[in-house]
Amino acid sequence: MDREKTAGTPARTPAVRELRAVPSLLPLYARAVLPKGGPRGGPRGPAPERELTVTARAEPARVHRYAEVCGFPVAAPLPLTYPHLVAFPLAMALMARRDFPHPLLGLVHVANVVERTRPVDPGEELTYRVRTGAEVPHPKGTAFEIHAEARDGDTAVWRSTSTYLRRGRPTGPAAGPGPDEALPRPDRTERWRLPGSTGRAYAAVSGDRNPIHLYPLTARLLGFPRAIAHGMWSKARSLAALADVLPEACRAEVRFRSPVLLPAGVEFGHAVRDGGHAFVLRSADGTREHLRGRVSPLGRTGG
Repeated sequence: MDREKTAGTPARTPAVRELRAVPSLLPLYARAVLPKGGPRGGPRGPAPERELTVTARAEPARVHRYAEVCGFPVAAPLPLTYPHLVAFPLAMALMARRDFPHPLLGLVHVANVVERTRPVDPGEELTYRVRTGAEVPHPKGTAFEIHAEARDGDTAVWRSTSTYLRRGRPTGPAAGPGPDEALPRPDRTERWRLPGSTGRAYAAVSGDRNPIHLYPLTARLLGFPRAIAHGMWSKARSLAALADVLPEACRAEVRFRSPVLLPAGVEFGHAVRDGGHAFVLRSADGTREHLRGRVSPLGRTGG
């Protein structure tokens, strides 16, 4: 049975629940369509502080397929964004709870940062911890953070913060990682042609089968004219293009700015900036910016 414990003062310390295995995403998406809260319209106020933890080892076949889908080298180390595949179901389990104050359907992933303190071997067994974070201001509604980390014993080897937006009344300026300024003159560019199956390929390896990523029909039901690429696929594909220059200990930040409607032609641009690497993903015609980001050696956050 899963175990739940609270250490210290309950009002200030998250309740920690230890899971036996990484939860399946499909039942969590099914739960997302159910109304939250009681008869008076659901919970209010900030998210309760909770934390889920699980010990897991990467599956070699899944790592290989993930590397192929996202463009990473198949050889070790573990792709920089791969631990997100383990952390995301735990985050979904927290957000799918009835007392979580934001509905899952309609949330927008607006920013993400990952850090690794050292390269991770694909065969390592790591303990993942995922917890709810603070609400942060956003000009298009209310945003909140989900924090994750993977530990080798007492040492954190990977961390992430994902910022999600619930659209509504403006609460402040944009929050989240990533550069504020555009990248007008990349040092190099690449053009990629993304087939309509991109979302389905990433869904198959990640388990993230949100209908907006799968088919035009399911995407239209949720307000998109066509299926859209997963934000974390777009980030992973961008970092894969930089695999040969990624520092062993690094911080990779992005802001997601507009969805990639599939199929699509996109242009990836990269430039060396302030001792790190700035990058951008745009539509092939340059009229839309899909994401902008930067990679810095850990301990630096150049602009």
